[in-house]
Amino acid sequence: MPKQAKVVVVGSSNTDMVVKSQRIPAPGETVIGGTFVLAAGGKGANQAVAAARIGAQVTFVAKVGADMFGDQAVVGYQKEGINTDFVFRDTDNATGVALILVDANGENLISVASGANGFLSPADIEQAESAIAAADVVVTQLETPLDVLACAAKLAKKHGVPLILDPAPAPDEPLPIEILRDVTWIKPNENETERLTGIKVTDLATAQNAADSLLALGVKAAIITLGSDGSLLVESPGKGIHVPGYKVDAIDTTAAGDAFSGALACGIGEGRPLHEAVKIATAVAALSVTRLGAQPSLPAKTELEAFLK
Repeated sequence: MPKQAKVVVVGSSNTDMVVKSQRIPAPGETVIGGTFVLAAGGKGANQAVAAARIGAQVTFVAKVGADMFGDQAVVGYQKEGINTDFVFRDTDNATGVALILVDANGENLISVASGANGFLSPADIEQAESAIAAADVVVTQLETPLDVLACAAKLAKKHGVPLILDPAPAPDEPLPIEILRDVTWIKPNENETERLTGIKVTDLATAQNAADSLLALGVKAAIITLGSDGSLLVESPGKGIHVPGYKVDAIDTTAAGDAFSGALACGIGEGRPLHEAVKIATAVAALSVTRLGAQPSLPAKTELEAFLK
């Protein structure tokens, strides 16, 4: 029986407004006939919930507005058993909102109004230093300011706590080397990998080349996710391990990457070998795409266990 993982997630909290229709409209076009879902989202929050649902003890560090969506978000996290002591309230800026269009094949198009997420600060992160020091693993993404990531990475390193960076959404600029040197594991998808390295990922060989270049930037390991093809785990140059995907009927891919990151953190925090943690993360991501919405799609521990059997 693995120990309970202590996970700290530093990141974004959004309210997702999802419309599912046959196809995503072209610019200037209106597509009639769709299902509407209002759901809790945000990459950080999704990762926190994903880890909590499969058994991790999670502390979430984030900023939401002093508004209805912020109230709903905090209550939702508490219902999941997540520690919200460091979910700060912003009286000047609204809770982040994501508008998500999903087509019949589960592909999506997302526009985000960051709101309070853009005002999470290094000073906020420093207030959570005790939680970071006590964690088994820290998880971060790129929906909050870069100085927040830098601060979280520095504090994790100071206390000898490994850090997962999910570099999503894909960065416009290469990430600073000094931040990457404080990252233990980086987990980009194909698009994010190309933005970070300039290498277009089209197969396992190009994924290996890109992972090698990420290792050269100072990260300890790269896990490049390849959609339904699974992922490539690279801990030393030229030596990738392909972890295959699971065949499922995809309905909505919105939170698949977040499901993977949260589950990866849980597996690592439980003390599992990295390869095993990646396999669990792959299963959680596969389950998540079979349902609509971000957090509503994240599986419980019992569902994961049944799926793995």
